[in-house]
Amino acid sequence: MRRFPIEASSTNQSTQATDDGWLDNLGRNCRRYASGEAVAAKEIPQDFQDLESQSSFTSTTVPNEVIDSFDPIKRAQGRKRELPASRYQYRSPRYYRGPLHPHQPPPKSDPSSREFVPGPFGPNRLEQTYKSTISHDIMTMAYVHKPPGTVTIPKADRLRTWDDSSPYHKGRPKRGPRGGDVLRLIEQDITWRNIPKIEEVTVHSMSRVHLEIPHIYTWLASHNVAQFGIRRGMPVSLTCTMRNNDALEFLDKCINLVFPRIKDWQGVEGTTGDSSGNLSFGFNREGTILFPEVQVNYDMYPPRLIPGFHVTVKTTATSDRHARLLLSAMVFLSTERWSIKSYLFKNRVVEMI
Repeated sequence: MRRFPIEASSTNQSTQATDDGWLDNLGRNCRRYASGEAVAAKEIPQDFQDLESQSSFTSTTVPNEVIDSFDPIKRAQGRKRELPASRYQYRSPRYYRGPLHPHQPPPKSDPSSREFVPGPFGPNRLEQTYKSTISHDIMTMAYVHKPPGTVTIPKADRLRTWDDSSPYHKGRPKRGPRGGDVLRLIEQDITWRNIPKIEEVTVHSMSRVHLEIPHIYTWLASHNVAQFGIRRGMPVSLTCTMRNNDALEFLDKCINLVFPRIKDWQGVEGTTGDSSGNLSFGFNREGTILFPEVQVNYDMYPPRLIPGFHVTVKTTATSDRHARLLLSAMVFLSTERWSIKSYLFKNRVVEMI
């Protein structure tokens, strides 16, 4: 705050005048923190008399009785014609061009996605059994507990390095394993994060019928085979891959409807598997007839033209023994007894008495 000095030799009148000036300057320099009364509205000129003086956001010309009596539900029910659709129709991009492209496809769960599949429309028994019983049993039996502070033993490199006997070995990638160029999966310890489950089921049949269905792939002959009367380009087999609810429903039919009705069925071969958690089995013509979809319309199919087919069950397990443990919990019988008891004894979870 500025101060204004006052001379001591001045008269009383000059002193009073100086005090008045100092108070005026003080009032101008002080900040005003309280708002005063609003300024009175100015008179509207005659040229702007036809314009509205108030905004429509603050005032309305509709009476309050009309506003209170408005019922949007009754108005919608009384509407006899549908409202016009929006002109803008979103179309999902046909190709995925990477995460940096400005046009990104919606997720598969979005109805506007090209890959959207409606469903499931009802709970699946096999899925409910897996979530309530099988998954808990597998984690309890095969869980590997590692206390905090456990030192992980480093494993040897599976790819072979060059011996640097030649200067051309510098910068070469590592060699593949002996016996083949494909590395097998390493079995992972089962935890609550990676409990094995059914991922998909693939059905393959040697049939010469050509079906133009999107989810069924037709294999064509690559060359002529005179012994079987096959020419190049002829359909020789069909393949169909089922996922999610369709795969579980197919396995549910196999377990509860087909397997119990097969005569002298010994079970799935105990040696099946590709060391990556995928197991296969097959049905002959008699087994195909037992499926309810074929049995209902059996008269429509010529008996000699009903083929057998192979079934490959793909699981998220990284080894065959974990995949066999999963299928054995689903009451898949086998020739080598994929039972829980045999799994416990082989892996030394319990000891023989």
